[in-house]
Amino acid sequence: MRLSSMADYAVVTMSAAARHCGSTSLVDADGRKRARVSSAQLADETGLPVPTVQKLVSMLSAAGLLRSVRGAHGGLQLARPAAAISIADIVEAVEGPIALTACVDHGKQDCALECSCSARPHWSAVNAAMRGALADVPLSRFVAQPPKEAVL
Repeated sequence: MRLSSMADYAVVTMSAAARHCGSTSLVDADGRKRARVSSAQLADETGLPVPTVQKLVSMLSAAGLLRSVRGAHGGLQLARPAAAISIADIVEAVEGPIALTACVDHGKQDCALECSCSARPHWSAVNAAMRGALADVPLSRFVAQPPKEAVL
């Protein structure tokens, strides 16, 4: 299985947004410090085209992962801490529910083997395991410096 380019770009964009959290002293009405970043800054930092970042920001905001703040100190910020956002959350914001096969989607009847398929009843467990694995990886892990790989 491979993530789509948009799902990959969403993780890259959210990682860049997460790096800005706590980097300034802006304070929300609730008294918490919040850093903000623009779509243009995210595009510049990630190397993604501005229209792509704007589309991703729209999808990620609709999913409740990013929040847009208007005003002089406005911009984008994470809707919750990076440690509380999983890679599964980000992928699902762009791709929809995580599923390796279409046959487990309710209402999808596009498989010629559906009536006699012995694998179909097992795909839900596989999909749950895949989602669980991605849910166990917090966005905060993508913000931290990766460990140095050993040179062989």
